[in-house]
Amino acid sequence: MIDIDELRKLFLFERLSDEQLTKLASSGRVQTYAQDEDVVRQGDPAECFAVLIEGEIQMISETVSAGTVAMPRSSQPGIYGGATAAYLGERAPDTYQHTLRATAPSRMFLLPAKKFAYIVTEWFPMAMHLLDGLMSGGRMQREIIDRRQRLTALGTITAGLTHELNNPAAAAVRAVGELRSLIKTSRLQLAQLAQDGIPPEKLRTLIEAQEACTSNLDKQPQRSPLEVSDAEDELGEALESVGVDDGWDLAPALVNAGFSAKDLEKIRTKVGAEHTPAALHWLAEAIEISQMLNEVTEATERITTLIRSAKQYSQMDRAPFQQVDVHDLLDSTVAIFRGKIPPGISVVTDYDRTLPLIPCYAGELNQVWTNLIHNALDAMGEQGTLTIRTAHDEDEAIVEIGDTGPGVAEAIKERIFEPFFTTKSVGEGTGLGLDISYRIVAGRHGGELKVRSGPGDTWFEVRLPLREPVAAA
Repeated sequence: MIDIDELRKLFLFERLSDEQLTKLASSGRVQTYAQDEDVVRQGDPAECFAVLIEGEIQMISETVSAGTVAMPRSSQPGIYGGATAAYLGERAPDTYQHTLRATAPSRMFLLPAKKFAYIVTEWFPMAMHLLDGLMSGGRMQREIIDRRQRLTALGTITAGLTHELNNPAAAAVRAVGELRSLIKTSRLQLAQLAQDGIPPEKLRTLIEAQEACTSNLDKQPQRSPLEVSDAEDELGEALESVGVDDGWDLAPALVNAGFSAKDLEKIRTKVGAEHTPAALHWLAEAIEISQMLNEVTEATERITTLIRSAKQYSQMDRAPFQQVDVHDLLDSTVAIFRGKIPPGISVVTDYDRTLPLIPCYAGELNQVWTNLIHNALDAMGEQGTLTIRTAHDEDEAIVEIGDTGPGVAEAIKERIFEPFFTTKSVGEGTGLGLDISYRIVAGRHGGELKVRSGPGDTWFEVRLPLREPVAAA
């Protein structure tokens, strides 16, 4: 039987009387455990309440929706687990809801569940009722607010993604509409050339010129607006000089493809003066068609990139625990937010590309990045700089997200990770964003989430182990 003085040193029992401690000591027993030995195992019958006397333990839970959840290891004497809800009587779970694992050689005080229930109900009747109400009410409130938090985040992300998809989709629709008209006109121009009796070899020469011009569309050197205007004026005059009545309308498309007065003379020589006006009309139309096709390609590629970012963000069709490049996760989150970032806020990334792949629950880490970036944007308002940087520190990956907002007051810095604590106005925040982030980083990944802040310089630092945790394996 354990000595009552040793029980009294545990914070859980420090206020009990000698009589109560004696009763407690006689009701339980002390047992030692080797490293990596389970004290209680999730799913086994809930038969005892376990209290750490010395050593180190870790609580691990297997969940349906989130997989394995491992809490940080603790060596504080007096921490407890096992049949913690035995005082609920018939409403208490029949099996352990978690596993307690000794992560170092440990001594535990084990109290039978029925004895624990009797002690709580007999010695602390009012506390028992309060705990009962807090447990049931708190669980319900937490579930409701968790759902609301996820729906709010989903709404924000959906609005941003919809906005981002709308721009390239509208550009593609506009380009396709113009293409219909251009293709129709181009056909008529080609028919006119055939009707005018252009020889087949000259038509081939014209088509080769069109291919050369369209291949040059993306290879033109950068020119100032004034240089482009001068080139269009020069080509417009040259077109009119060879009998092209609306040369000023054709000049912009031709100049964009690098067509010059010298090229005009080559076309005139090869196809003949009588076919030159119709040939240049067809050539300009063909170049514009290629430009429109390029716009459609760019728009659809942008849509594909956004969809790829959304899949990367949601980790659709992927295993929950995997080795990933954290930069891909960060980029996909920023892409989802792109439509919600005000014009006055610039985004700066400083990535350490030597950072190896990290073992993680990628979808949950994306929720962390979402919460931290969302808070940073809220803090800055319409002006500022959002900085995302990564680093490599021995066996840890470091991700830092900084903003130039007013900062976190020293008086509340220690409370920002508490559930339901928020500095936002009523109705604007649930106070769960940082709490959820902390639980994902520390509980799910065995990492750290810290904040350092001053006026105009706030940083949230996430440290993630580069080795796969035992619980996840």
